[in-house]
Amino acid sequence: MSIPLLNERDIDFLLYEFLNAEALLSRPRYQEHSRETFNATLNTAKGIAEKYFANHAALGDANEPQFVNGEVQLIPETKAAWQACAEAGFLAAHCSFEEGGMQLPEVVLRAATAYFSAANVATAAYPMLTTGAANLIASFGSDEQKACFLAPMRDGRFAGTMALTEPAQGSALADITTSAEAAADGSYRITGQKIFISGGDQPITENIVHMVLARIKGAPAGVKGISLFIVPKFLVNADGSLAARNDVALAGLLHKMGYRNTTSTVLSFGEQGGAVGYLVGEPHQGLAYMFQMMNEARISVGTGAAILAYQGFNCALDYARNRPQGRHPSNKDSASKQVLIVEHADVKRMLLAQKAYAEGGLALCMYGSSLFEDSRTAESESAREEAFLLLDLLTPIVKSWPSKYGLKANELAIQVYGGAGYIREYPVERLYRDQRLNPIHEGTEGIQAIDLLGRKVPMRKLAGFSLFLKAVAATVAAATDQPDLADLAGSLARACDRLHDVTAALLPRLAEDPDRGLANASLYLDVFGRVTMSWIWLQQALAAQQGLVAAGVSESDSNFYLGKIQAARYYIEWELPEIEPQIGLLQAGNCTPFAMQDAWF
Repeated sequence: MSIPLLNERDIDFLLYEFLNAEALLSRPRYQEHSRETFNATLNTAKGIAEKYFANHAALGDANEPQFVNGEVQLIPETKAAWQACAEAGFLAAHCSFEEGGMQLPEVVLRAATAYFSAANVATAAYPMLTTGAANLIASFGSDEQKACFLAPMRDGRFAGTMALTEPAQGSALADITTSAEAAADGSYRITGQKIFISGGDQPITENIVHMVLARIKGAPAGVKGISLFIVPKFLVNADGSLAARNDVALAGLLHKMGYRNTTSTVLSFGEQGGAVGYLVGEPHQGLAYMFQMMNEARISVGTGAAILAYQGFNCALDYARNRPQGRHPSNKDSASKQVLIVEHADVKRMLLAQKAYAEGGLALCMYGSSLFEDSRTAESESAREEAFLLLDLLTPIVKSWPSKYGLKANELAIQVYGGAGYIREYPVERLYRDQRLNPIHEGTEGIQAIDLLGRKVPMRKLAGFSLFLKAVAATVAAATDQPDLADLAGSLARACDRLHDVTAALLPRLAEDPDRGLANASLYLDVFGRVTMSWIWLQQALAAQQGLVAAGVSESDSNFYLGKIQAARYYIEWELPEIEPQIGLLQAGNCTPFAMQDAWF
């Protein structure tokens, strides 16, 4: 039996039991949809993923993009996958019917496109980036810019990128040096170099629309002087046809550990006098605008990380169920039949940990997508505002937790395979390499940690943090009424109190001495992530408990629900207690790493 891309029963559970996506049908925007149309979308995506994406996951990894005579060469299967995705309407699926879209809820679209990432995360990056770039133009571009670029980006003729990072600056965007000078025709001339630009050049589309951060000459220093520009690879005529090649040159390809079929590029702007760029919105507001695409990408990276963990788990589970080896310690009869390794206690432990990381990570990301949906279409203004605040708070965790623990899941998948795990004849070696990029993509763990503790928690007088505590308390109250879950609810309640207390202790220190106050931010991020994931798992356990006692539940569904509850129990009993020594270090203000001196290394 072939290994599934995802567990379809789990996708159904996440959408309809955990998140109640069917309730979205009561909102005016989605009244023309039904559960049947949602499921049809999922099935279409699954079919495309199996036929056009999965067929070259290993091939694209083994045959990296090549830089030949100044042009990129990719395996042809990449373009076929792009075209299948675009022709099925997935680049515009979230758009209104009037814009040529499917008017799909964000959470349903996220579940559908999860199949593309499960089949081939590297090729799936091209549509993800293009959708984000098009959304950025739709939110902040002029009517003229929207008319020029949105339709071809959403029908697959143009692709999109985000061009932020520079060779000398890395993630320190306040120090970027790419410059923009106004031209007589109202456009700008962009000069500078960008690095690590995913999809920065490729042969699969007619044009590429780069969303570029640059500093207009004379602009203020730091983040207050950054503007956002549309810089196309080819200029576009008034009738939509392509004009001359813009002054954007591919300076080289970077050869990555994973995601190999996603081109990673160095781009030079303005080598021939200046690339034509079009200012988006107001001058000096570029970073604020770009955060929309960055936050979308962070959720996408977290989702991709969860899905890579999920694929590794599916592979490891399949291998463990089919690989006979050894006997139980109590069996001393060497002539007896070997057991399948899924029966060994330590393999069960590793598989259960993978299940907790993978399924938990995907549930977290789907929950984040549901918050994004609610921030746009919830029925009341207060509900939309609360969803926005909660998503803003949790985005660093949505990005970083699956990236960190998805990598641990993929490491465990290799361990389950044993010696077979690290050879390329099996997929878990590639999945691990693909996964290793995610703790760095769209901001490292340390950057997400500083964002969480330094900005998101104290923001608006702890408004988002207070909403989080309130939401967890509601779940705890509901689970306390369930005898089989009451002990888990108690553990989460105590952990939440500990998170509240350590946060209250850290914030004054942060105000007094930001350097020391943020020195252990990554530890705080991990504590917050463990509490958040325990909450996500307790919510899943509640939904599973409800399904388990429903009339007429089948044996397969019963096993599914029991597996959910057991994974929740594992995470809360095995993983959540790790916060105690972490909180001890945070409350003590332990400065051992901070006090280390360069010369002492």
